[in-house]
Amino acid sequence: MKFIHDFYTNKIIFPVILFSLFISLGGCAWKHDEKPALPVTDVAQLRTPQIPQAAMQHWPGSDWWQKYHNPQLNQLVAQALKDSPTIAVVQQRVELAKAQVKMGEANDGPQVNFGADVERQKMSSEGVMGPFALDDPAAGTTGPWYTNGTFGLQGSYELDLWGKNRAEIQSALGVAQAKQAELAEARLLVSSAVVEIFWDLQADMALHQMLLDLREQESVIALTNKQLYAEGVTPSDNDTGSQINLAKIDQQIEASDGQIRILQTSLQAMLGLKSHAIALRPVALPAMQQNLPPSLGYELLARRPDLQAAHWYIDASLSEVDAAHAAFYPTINLMGFLQNDALHMSDLFRGSAQQMGLTAGLTLPIFDSGRLNANLGIVRANSNLSIASYNKAVVDAVSEVVKNASQVQALADENAQQNTVVQGREHIFTLATQRFDVGIYSGAEVAKAKLPLLEEQAKQIQLQGEWISADVRLTRALGGGYRAENTDSLHHG
Repeated sequence: MKFIHDFYTNKIIFPVILFSLFISLGGCAWKHDEKPALPVTDVAQLRTPQIPQAAMQHWPGSDWWQKYHNPQLNQLVAQALKDSPTIAVVQQRVELAKAQVKMGEANDGPQVNFGADVERQKMSSEGVMGPFALDDPAAGTTGPWYTNGTFGLQGSYELDLWGKNRAEIQSALGVAQAKQAELAEARLLVSSAVVEIFWDLQADMALHQMLLDLREQESVIALTNKQLYAEGVTPSDNDTGSQINLAKIDQQIEASDGQIRILQTSLQAMLGLKSHAIALRPVALPAMQQNLPPSLGYELLARRPDLQAAHWYIDASLSEVDAAHAAFYPTINLMGFLQNDALHMSDLFRGSAQQMGLTAGLTLPIFDSGRLNANLGIVRANSNLSIASYNKAVVDAVSEVVKNASQVQALADENAQQNTVVQGREHIFTLATQRFDVGIYSGAEVAKAKLPLLEEQAKQIQLQGEWISADVRLTRALGGGYRAENTDSLHHG
């Protein structure tokens, strides 16, 4: 009768279990309609504005600052890339992202632990373990006190049937790749800032020297006017005008000194404040030349680290969407143990104390008050935000290149005209010097002829400084020699 009872019991129970399982699988949390993913901008389809033809040559090199052929600048950039606190912060973010990838990979693998415990307890005569409270050797009990122990291995493994864990790992990998691109962007920003500050300092030092020359010439004029006034040749207001001009030049010299100190402090900060006041050797500003690639197609994506970072953030966000989808499906865990367990410590290491087991567990979301759908909505919205930000960054990047290229070209053209002006002033000054040599002109008249020349030369230096700044900004807009190894990982979820 027991056999018949067990047979019919199993025959009834197993179908009930299977039926319940299918009902559970079909009754998981209901997924709402999901908003679609935004399209990703294809740079090749953009109608980019025309780049000045005279500027078209090539992309910047990885050590683009060496094109200025200045060893002092090369040393400063190398030191900044080594000691910059900005780069140090981003580097730690990269390390954190790498560690998070390793954590995700570890969580996806099997887990095995060793455990051991010893317990001293007194059994209750009134509880379910009441028989063990008796001291009855014939029944195998030695109560009410027992010292029981356990030691052995416990393991678990989650079957990633729906790819949830894999998607989370891919998301972490995408973030890690984005952080690597952000590190390249930080290096580009630091190097370009050092280059720009260096040449700003050189231009300001040249202008400062020009102001000193202006003051010297104005002093000659003032001294001559004073002598002529003392001799009764000219009225007093001529001397007053010269003194006013000297005061204005002195103001400009003080302002120039202050600007140079500010730039020196900024440069020290870029170097991590690990060096004393930087004494730069004055050098001539570099000649103007253009360095632009012939086109701005898909290549721009691989050349701009900020666009690559945005690209990888999209990839990470799409993987998060995949993980959110997989969360709607059952979670299946395998758990097992192999251990020794004994009611008496004296029996713990006997072969008869060994036990083992394997358990398969299933967790299925049925009703969660909309939590899974809300999470899916959040990650999809975050993904669309990443895509929208990327699309905007692409348009801004192309526009930035064209604007800076146009400015570089415009400043080069303006400088060409300024060269003509300077040459004219130099000719006038040469004539004045020649007339002074033959006794036709006085020293004051030569000084008056030199003042406009110095002013035009100062304007020429300003234009050169502006051109260098525009050239550095253009190099930064082109990615500064950055080159992504892989741009094809973007997937659509």
